[in-house]
Amino acid sequence: MNVVIIKYNAGNIESVKNALQRLGSDAEISADHDKIKKADKVIFPGVGEAANTMAYLRQKKLDKLIISLRQPVLGICLGLQLMCSHSEEGDTKCLGIFDETVKRFSPVPEKEYITKVPHMGWNSIFGLKSDLFSDISENEYLYFVHSYFAGLGPDTAAKCDYIIPFSAALHKNNFYATQFHPEKSGTVGAVILKNFLDL
Repeated sequence: MNVVIIKYNAGNIESVKNALQRLGSDAEISADHDKIKKADKVIFPGVGEAANTMAYLRQKKLDKLIISLRQPVLGICLGLQLMCSHSEEGDTKCLGIFDETVKRFSPVPEKEYITKVPHMGWNSIFGLKSDLFSDISENEYLYFVHSYFAGLGPDTAAKCDYIIPFSAALHKNNFYATQFHPEKSGTVGAVILKNFLDL
């Protein structure tokens, strides 16, 4: 199977490649349009800032390429946020694959000890509604690191609750996305990545 991880100005790409290698998949990291188009599966991971990253994607014409893909595509963390319509981070127009607005968490002063921003660490997901979560039980714990979130909507494939409920995962047609980091989420994350490879 030919798996390509999109190379762009975002962090965390190597850890995704390493997680896939543990599953027996030797993914290639590339920004080459032809290689991405011909891949069986495409992964769009990332840690970074929305406005600068979208500017980079537009400069390299990766924005139009990603939207045009017809094979299964998995966005991770910033990847999920950039696949939404708009982000409050830098007042950024994003890819518009999912019709969701990405907003910043607002800490609750009286609960600050449990509602610090960023949301960092292990949290449970529920309301699972996608093939991505085959053999995954409700309320399993996965690893999150983010200050911005996508709200709940028709494309929500899993939910998480931190300050307010938000989309832990989204799914629309051939596009899948997780706000959590499956590559950092132990056995449960590995199952989710394998489910994606098996789609």
